[in-house]
Amino acid sequence: MITLHHHHLIAQINPKGAELQSLKHIGTGLEYMWQGNAAYWGKHSPVLFPIVGTLRNDTYSYNSKSYQMGRHGFARDMVFEAAQHDEASATFTLTSNETTLAVYPFAFIFKVHYKLKDGQIHVTYEVENPADNALLFSVGGHPAFNVPLVPGTTYTDHELVFEKPETAGRWLLKDGLIDVETTPLLNNQQTLALTPSLFHNDAIVLKHLQSQKVTLKGTTHPHGLTFDFTGFPYLGIWAAKDAPFVCIEPWCGIADSVLHNGILSNKEGMETLLPHSNWQRTWSVTCF
Repeated sequence: MITLHHHHLIAQINPKGAELQSLKHIGTGLEYMWQGNAAYWGKHSPVLFPIVGTLRNDTYSYNSKSYQMGRHGFARDMVFEAAQHDEASATFTLTSNETTLAVYPFAFIFKVHYKLKDGQIHVTYEVENPADNALLFSVGGHPAFNVPLVPGTTYTDHELVFEKPETAGRWLLKDGLIDVETTPLLNNQQTLALTPSLFHNDAIVLKHLQSQKVTLKGTTHPHGLTFDFTGFPYLGIWAAKDAPFVCIEPWCGIADSVLHNGILSNKEGMETLLPHSNWQRTWSVTCF
């Protein structure tokens, strides 16, 4: 485990999956990250690479060859090489190898950078393409935050407040795949009250919001966090059934449609990285 600290924040990251497992505020003693109670969900903040979500039949094809890959890809289950640069920053690196090439026929260097600064944690995904052919990939985050955040409060004492009023339907999931239609969710609204029933039919999936930030806040206490997902075209919001957490998930990529033909290059949300180039996106959390 690598520990970072800067002013009033302490973060802990596990090299397995480059997974953020703790984010504490020293002054208040609040732990913002879900602590992975396996009775609900045993993870904290998985890194999603080289796909986001579920493939139809857990299968895709590339250059007329079929490959099998499980939901959210393999990075979250692999051990990254960890390098701590100073007390407030670290980089975790995963490089393509025989194991990855068997299910994903691309050379890559995937880095996750963590940095604490000015009361925030910044998480940067960097993908490098060392090969002479284009690299197809998706990447995303899956951080889970404690709800309730403050002892003595309840789940429904919390809400999500978007940066701007949103009119957006919720893309429905059918066996983990994106269905062909939405159901109403936000109608020129900024606030989404948190209730466990929101997630009884899987995640809330949103596309191309006007907002670039969303705030998780208490309605009966002054604490919370602001999540900046600038540059991520999809946002997932999820909790396990009746679990005391909420995931705010920034995605460059999305699960297959129920109608998808399985060809990787036709998959919605895939990034195409040219040879010998790199790509970055950053999400951040401001704790208060």
